[in-house]
Amino acid sequence: MINFREKKYRVVLGGTIFFILLIYEYLHLPMFGSIPSGDRLARIEKSPNYKNGYFHNINETTVFKSSPLKAIKSLFFQISPEVKPATPSPTIKTNLRNLNPLEDILVWFGHSSYFVQIEGKRLLVDPLFSEVSSPVPFFPRAFAGTNIYDAEDMPEIDYLIITHDHWDHLDYETMLKLKHKSKWVICGLGVGAHLERWGFKKEQIIEMDWNESLYLEQNFTIHCLTSHHFSGRWIPSRKSLWASFLIETPILKVYIGGDSGYGAHYKQIGRRFPGIDLAILNAGQYNIHWRYNHLMTEEVVQAVKDLGAKMLLPIHLGKIALSNHPWNEPLNEITKLSLNESFSVLTPMIGEIVYLKRTNQTFTRWWENVK
Repeated sequence: MINFREKKYRVVLGGTIFFILLIYEYLHLPMFGSIPSGDRLARIEKSPNYKNGYFHNINETTVFKSSPLKAIKSLFFQISPEVKPATPSPTIKTNLRNLNPLEDILVWFGHSSYFVQIEGKRLLVDPLFSEVSSPVPFFPRAFAGTNIYDAEDMPEIDYLIITHDHWDHLDYETMLKLKHKSKWVICGLGVGAHLERWGFKKEQIIEMDWNESLYLEQNFTIHCLTSHHFSGRWIPSRKSLWASFLIETPILKVYIGGDSGYGAHYKQIGRRFPGIDLAILNAGQYNIHWRYNHLMTEEVVQAVKDLGAKMLLPIHLGKIALSNHPWNEPLNEITKLSLNESFSVLTPMIGEIVYLKRTNQTFTRWWENVK
């Protein structure tokens, strides 16, 4: 006869096993993507940036500056009351299908997602059109009024660029909707494993290693460059490569910074590619506990100077809160810190057109009118 204690033990054990199996099944849902294998893994293993089963930053650091516990405590228990705006942000819904193909323009969609048209080619970077950018269905939600674009609003895309596989840069639902509208996808090594699982054709995926260059069209080159970050859709697995990119044409150089902490790579990139016209840098969702992987505001300014860029577009802000600072703090601080610098700061509203060849274009301080 089973006594009460043994019965309780069996119930607890059974419940624990069921919970573990539930988590296991959840983590194997398609939205989590796939780990590289086969020919893809064989290529990865030849990369000088891949050792002992995962990718490494050039200057190795921990993911967190302090302990993970302190970082989590800071994120959840030291939150600014203004971490998100209380009222909707102003936006402009530009019709991307009716753009003049002869104009070189950029349209920002909030956070790190934006459309670029250069030399008549259409590029889309890190598209995020979902209300939530995580495997959790309720966090983090897009700020009120910011999620005005969807995949249906996009024209046919020549080059879809993915800087790394984190949820706020590689959104599962968005990618499903874009796979039939994108001719090519350019990403770091290993990211293609996710894309293939989601139905992208192997032949349309171009995976690149740091310091590789791809001649896309006549007079149109994209360079895959380093950044200081990490990857993984559940834990920092670092099985796929995080990257920055530089678009180079005879008349424009646009640096796509992705996510990165500050490092010597900015100065090295600036020396290799003098005369960068526009640097697009992660300028929000920073925290002292993970400053190795995201730029603090003063580091954004220094990175632009290191790159020698003429213009800065601060992104990774304005749509979702992944840190605990006031939502408008990055824009306030960066515009203040850049007042006496030689570069100009572009601060468009979501959906507002940025003309890449106009060095004198001005923008309103729209965030000051948002409560």
